[in-house]
Formats: sequence, C-alpha cells, structure tokens
Amino acid sequence: MTRAISTPSRTKEILETYGLRAKKGYGQNFLVDPVIVERCAKESHCEGAVIEIGPGIGSLTEMLARYSRHVTAYEIDDRLIPVLQDVLSDYDNIEIIHQDFLESDLDEKVRELKEKYGKVSVCANLPYYITSQVLFRIFENQDIGCITVMVQKEVGDRFAAGPNDPEYSALSAEAAYLYQVRKLFTVPGRSFNPSPNVDSVIIQFVRREDDVPADVPAFFELVRACFKQRRKTIYNNLKEYWQDAEKAARILEETGISEKLRAQQLSVSDLRKIYEAGER
Repeated sequence: MTRAISTPSRTKEILETYGLRAKKGYGQNFLVDPVIVERCAKESHCEGAVIEIGPGIGSLTEMLARYSRHVTAYEIDDRLIPVLQDVLSDYDNIEIIHQDFLESDLDEKVRELKEKYGKVSVCANLPYYITSQVLFRIFENQDIGCITVMVQKEVGDRFAAGPNDPEYSALSAEAAYLYQVRKLFTVPGRSFNPSPNVDSVIIQFVRREDDVPADVPAFFELVRACFKQRRKTIYNNLKEYWQDAEKAARILEETGISEKLRAQQLSVSDLRKIYEAGER
C-alpha cells in the first residue's frame, strides 16, 4: 500500500507535484500526522455514509474511505478537484462534489445517503473562517447522528461552555440542546502544513434521542436572537426580535425568567421555555 497522504513526505510530494500552496482565503491547512488522521476517522462512527467538508488534498478523505462504506466530500477550490481525483483514484467509494458546502442541498443529499447506506455522519477538518456557519447548517438536519470535526481550540471551548461561562454562546446552547458534546483530543499546530499559530481540538457531537422542538430552525433563530447583543438584557433582545415589547414582557413573566437577565445566564431549558411560550 502506498504511503498515506497524511504523512509529511507524501503531502510534500503532492504539493510539489501539483504546484500547490495552501490558500489562506479558504482557511487551508493540510494535516500531516497520520496517527491523528486515523484516530479521527476511527472514532467518527463513519461506518455507513460520511460527509466531509473541505477535503484539501485528501488526507482525511483517504482514511474515511477505509473505514466507511461511502464518502461524500465537498470541495470549493477548483485547483484541488483534479488532485483529489488523482490521489484518491484507488478508492471506488468516494464522491467528490465541486461545490460550496453552504450552497449545497444538504437535506436532499442526506436523504439519498440514508436511503442507500442506512446511516449518515459528518467528519471534517473545518476551515476556521466558516466553522460556525457550517455547523449551524449541519445541526439543522436531524438525520445526521454523529458529527466529528476538527476546530480551532477557542471554538471548541465555546462548544463545551455552559451558562455564565464567558465563552457561552448561541452555538454552545444549540449544540448542548441537540447533542452530547465531548472533546476527543487536542491537535497541535505542528500537525499541519502550514502550521497555524493555534492548536485545534477534535469535537464530537452525538445526537440526543429525547424530544426536540418540531421546528429546529425556528428554535435556532430564537436562540441566536437572544444572543444577538450580548450586553443587552434578554428582554431587550426579545423585544427587538418580536418587534413587540408587550409580548416580550408577557413571555418572560409567563416563564418566570427575569427581564434583567442576559442570554449567557440562561440554560438551554430556559431558552426552550421562551421558544415554546412564544409559539403558543
């Protein structure tokens, strides 16, 4: 078997062969640590179909193909499509889609994959500049049971944060509501080419089986509105969101939540109470 793409020597060879350099605009950093790449793939629950965002030159894609029945990888960079098709040509279970993931019809793709392979997961080394946007989009699909992503360490800290933590945000609340969230392991900057100035962390989200609001996007919309202006009280944010001061005051009174609190002081349960009361 040829050397894994994620070995430093193979990565260097591919970059030199195709005259490639990482594009800062796409947040590209190529993984050059085969131990971390394999561990990430093995722990990602990718036995059925797995979706990858931003495969780069295929380091993680290659390993996912060895552990899953099918890999769908979304790549936006024109230069990398022929590279991926070439370096991954030994695998017949990889589908490369040349498209911006955020513009894709994720729900249709997940339906297609679930029908054929029974189970759909996500595993990716996410570009730092679109991490939140990508995850918000994935969270909205209830058929993706497990998400394993490499993110910047400070973003990982936000996922693990709870009420009253400085890092607690809309992303923290949404993730904790829908998933059991855990950090798997840290990835040092030296594991990438080029090496970023910050460490990364592998975060895993396993979908909760208990009851969730019927309209998850609407719930997320309210959560984001509550955190929109962090220094404002929950009353002021809700007043602006609903464009109705009377409704904001009434809902908070009904739910027993003080108008003086800020969003970062509210538990996920508090946010759900507000959502459900507002829908009545």
